[in-house]
Amino acid sequence: MAYSVPTLLLSSMEQNNKPQEEDRLGALTDDILLSILGSVDLATAARTSALSTRWRSLPWLLPELNLHVRDFLPVPCPDYPVAAALRIFFYSKIPAQHINQAMASLTRAARSFLRTKHSGTVTKMSLEIYLVGNYSHDIGPLVRDVIDNGTVRELDLTIADDKDFRCKHADMLQKARVVDGFFSTYPNVLPCLTRLHLYNLRFAEGDMLHRTLFDCCKQLQHLSLDHCDTGDGSVWQIDAPSSGLRVLELRYSYLKRLEVRCLPKLELLRWEVWLHNETPLHFGSVPCLKELFLLCGADIDHPGFSLSQLLDGATDIHTLTLNFQGEKLWIQPESRQLRAAFSKLRKLSIYGIYVEFDLLWTINLLEAAPTVEVFEVEAFEHPCSVPFWARVGLQRVQPSWKTPGFTSCSKWQLRELHFGSFSPLVGHHMLFVREVMGRAPKLETVLLMENEEPCKKCKAMGALPTPVGGMFPRSKDEQEAIAKQLRDKRIVSSSSAAKIVFKSIASTVVF
Repeated sequence: MAYSVPTLLLSSMEQNNKPQEEDRLGALTDDILLSILGSVDLATAARTSALSTRWRSLPWLLPELNLHVRDFLPVPCPDYPVAAALRIFFYSKIPAQHINQAMASLTRAARSFLRTKHSGTVTKMSLEIYLVGNYSHDIGPLVRDVIDNGTVRELDLTIADDKDFRCKHADMLQKARVVDGFFSTYPNVLPCLTRLHLYNLRFAEGDMLHRTLFDCCKQLQHLSLDHCDTGDGSVWQIDAPSSGLRVLELRYSYLKRLEVRCLPKLELLRWEVWLHNETPLHFGSVPCLKELFLLCGADIDHPGFSLSQLLDGATDIHTLTLNFQGEKLWIQPESRQLRAAFSKLRKLSIYGIYVEFDLLWTINLLEAAPTVEVFEVEAFEHPCSVPFWARVGLQRVQPSWKTPGFTSCSKWQLRELHFGSFSPLVGHHMLFVREVMGRAPKLETVLLMENEEPCKKCKAMGALPTPVGGMFPRSKDEQEAIAKQLRDKRIVSSSSAAKIVFKSIASTVVF
């Protein structure tokens, strides 16, 4: 009979009061017990300290100690979705009483584990807290001491918040002062930070943000800022030649523009939702930048910006992801202008293309990037996500790009085409796949994927996505017929030996 790890731990705790029964965990080696402890949250691990003196010291033999407030909530925190931009909504749904209870429990657990120096191997700690009440005065000294005595050398810190992106600006300024006060009171925390995640902060002065995040955080490699800025329409300039930052993530920002003048180690930049119509990014010296992810739903009057100008200064990118969230394209028509920026591109992903939009415009991007080996597109249809302007009768703006004529594509390195939310009865879906198959001489795989499970909001509305022309083919006969159509030499301009894969929620079939 199989048992989950928490079940085994709780069973062992119960048996601790029944010595006549066999302790199923007590006979295991330390390595196995450490593997078990590494797979549970600290709230469970803390309870195991009551088992025996042997268990009490085991957590300190782990390479990393995790203290996450969500693990101490009286009601389990909702699972984070794939879209990280929505994490802030889950924090905002937690009642204040539950936050206080969780912080009280986390503080007790932290005091139990951190109060006494152990001779273990812990060098890294992951800490997630709320700066509410007086808990920072309890947690802060404990963290300060384990850093001072050399027990913890690397700190992954998340300062959560109980508000969503509608947090008022005055509250954001106050929260920034609280966070700045925490770092000022415990200054040894900053040099120890390797990862930092902040929510709902508005720094009154841009140089304060720069000083805190780059001048003091010498080990910082991963920075995530959710709904943080230096003021509406402000420009944040980062010039940090000594920074080791490798990952920078921004979500729902009122910044007018981010100017990365110098971040020599930056490898990944991810920005989800900006609120101004101008070009959101400018790059200076980013010699290591390899991956760029941009997600935003543009208003109907968004003028668009030049992607080639945005990428000027970032010519070593090998993975580019653009997500339009089913709205108007926020990039202007370009093709050859992108060749310099796309010179080393290996993977290109275009997500969130409204289901009724033509797809042939994306071939302009492929023609500018003959080095691309994996090309992903995904159609978007969410009845739950209807913008205000669409509800009052205005129409989405179709892409105005011209489809390039059939030119020599012998240099194309494209090996894989992935099509998410594919619907064969939507005419331009089939046309697009045929067009790419006809132009890519080295194409090996065409992966056609069914739409994922409907989101909770769509289900609640009772309005499940139904593509305009029909649903994903489920029977093998339907799939085989579509594969034959895609390979029809009378339609496809050149013969393609690529295998065609149909991937539904339930199965995967290859032709």
